[in-house]
Amino acid sequence: MNFKKTRILSLLVMLSMVLGLVFAPVAGVYAEEAADNAVTVTIVHTNDTHSRVADGLGFAKVATKIKAIKEANPNVLVIDAGDTLHGQTFATISKGESIVKVMNAIGYDVMTPGNHDFNYGQERLLELKELMNFSLLSSNLVKEDGTTLLDSYVIKEVGGLKIGIFGLSTPETAYKTNPKNVEGLTFADPVEAAKKIVAELKEKNVDAIIAVAHLGIDKESVDTSYKVRDNVEGIDLIIDGHSHSALDTIDNADKATKIVSTGEYNNNLGIVELTFQDGKLTAVEPTLFSKDEAAELETDATVAAIITEIEEENKVITSEIVAKTDVELDGVREHVRGGETNLSNLITDAMLAASGADMAITNGGGIRASIKAGDITMGDIITVLPFGNYVIVKEYTGAQILAALEHGTKSYPDLAGSFAQVAGATFTLDLNEEAGKRVKDVKIGGEALDLDKIYKVATNDFMAVGGDDYVMFKEGKLVVELQALDEVLIDYVKGLDSIPAEARPRMTVIEKVVEETPEVEEPKVEEPAVEQPSVEEPKKEEPAAATTQTYVVKPGDVLWKIAKQFGTVWEKLAEFNSLKNPHLIFPGQQILIPAN
Repeated sequence: MNFKKTRILSLLVMLSMVLGLVFAPVAGVYAEEAADNAVTVTIVHTNDTHSRVADGLGFAKVATKIKAIKEANPNVLVIDAGDTLHGQTFATISKGESIVKVMNAIGYDVMTPGNHDFNYGQERLLELKELMNFSLLSSNLVKEDGTTLLDSYVIKEVGGLKIGIFGLSTPETAYKTNPKNVEGLTFADPVEAAKKIVAELKEKNVDAIIAVAHLGIDKESVDTSYKVRDNVEGIDLIIDGHSHSALDTIDNADKATKIVSTGEYNNNLGIVELTFQDGKLTAVEPTLFSKDEAAELETDATVAAIITEIEEENKVITSEIVAKTDVELDGVREHVRGGETNLSNLITDAMLAASGADMAITNGGGIRASIKAGDITMGDIITVLPFGNYVIVKEYTGAQILAALEHGTKSYPDLAGSFAQVAGATFTLDLNEEAGKRVKDVKIGGEALDLDKIYKVATNDFMAVGGDDYVMFKEGKLVVELQALDEVLIDYVKGLDSIPAEARPRMTVIEKVVEETPEVEEPKVEEPAVEQPSVEEPKKEEPAAATTQTYVVKPGDVLWKIAKQFGTVWEKLAEFNSLKNPHLIFPGQQILIPAN
């Protein structure tokens, strides 16, 4: 008897039994699917994380969740819809390479670039593409020779199925990154590009088609994911980005093409289950996995270690203290895109001081964070101004300046990234006039604006070439190029004895007059006189005089919450305090609370 063969046979039997126990549940699931020819493909997706590796779920927990999903179902694709490689110090110091390292470790399969992913320039994006272990796609990003800058689509084979995935980039990139970053590139109509790619993918007999689109659904946008959905047949799923919309804000009811999006900053992880029966897609079921649901998840050790290593390397640069502030410097998105704050004043004052120009102007959307009271580090300023823009001075006529101010305030009081933050200039915004004719009484250096005079204007290089649709700034003679905007701000705050606590408005608003309908006085009807017996009324005690309270605004306060706290409504507080923009209040500001 061959004992050696018998021993090997016994070991093989034992090994098969162990493997059967380990994989029995999974094997059971897939045996059941195989029995009825059903296959599920899970799509995990992110968008608009803006390199916030620790915010929301955080990338380390995203990695943990993806691993758990893959353990339950190996048929998984991980996709990102852009605005990922830029935005925070973590990314900007290495010009995006740090984010690529994290995405490679997580195991992404596909990404389409957002407008901010071009902020380092198209050449740098192509360099980062070479470092990616995943596909970077865009079907409507066209070079001068007619070819696309990136691959248009990829076909992924998952669970025995062929999934066609193509990318779409927003044409707004032409002015929502520095136009120099996309020089020589054309953003073709997303609808026409999608029609072409869908036809190609169908010829290749794919089982499902997914568009990864950085288009968004903003009302002011022309080329939206809604437009693609409603004009292109054959797309099963659009994974969207750009407008920072969450899934529950997007109408998917009774639509053949579903649109999904996670919001922003890793606040949610998108999960879509695609169910196939006999090779045919029968169900598309999207959900969001929120940061609250992820609270108990452990971080993935590998991804966490990569993030920690990069952060430690960055600290050498970012930890340097450059100044101090006794107050919070307000860079809240909703504030700098709809009004002036102490931080926006500080930035434009710095531009004016460094340039010696007649006035300075920058876009509120370029201010990306607040700075807490205390030490101001280089990292804080890089986070506030992450785009790497530099200050330039050009010559413009008074007419061009007026056009710029009209453009920068046309959405007011609604929020806009193009909101004009200025220094060296003052003006009045009359809301009783139509947009384009609302800016009045403009003064430069205290003197009335002369439409024919040439002025020196300090701005950022993004706006100077038409960024944020400041097309009037494309023309103009270049006077001087200065250093980066973050460096200008660092030098300025270093020289200040103290940082101003309050905003010093350069814009005066004339609120819109609402005409009241005059009351019609009803005719009086004379009643017959009836003599009443004289009755002495009891004396009433006069109520104590009500007192007005004062509330000091805290960081994070909004007017309606303050009103609710004191049992009133925000409209009453706005009127009582003569607030020109009730949506814009600042930490340290005093709000008078009227007596009820």
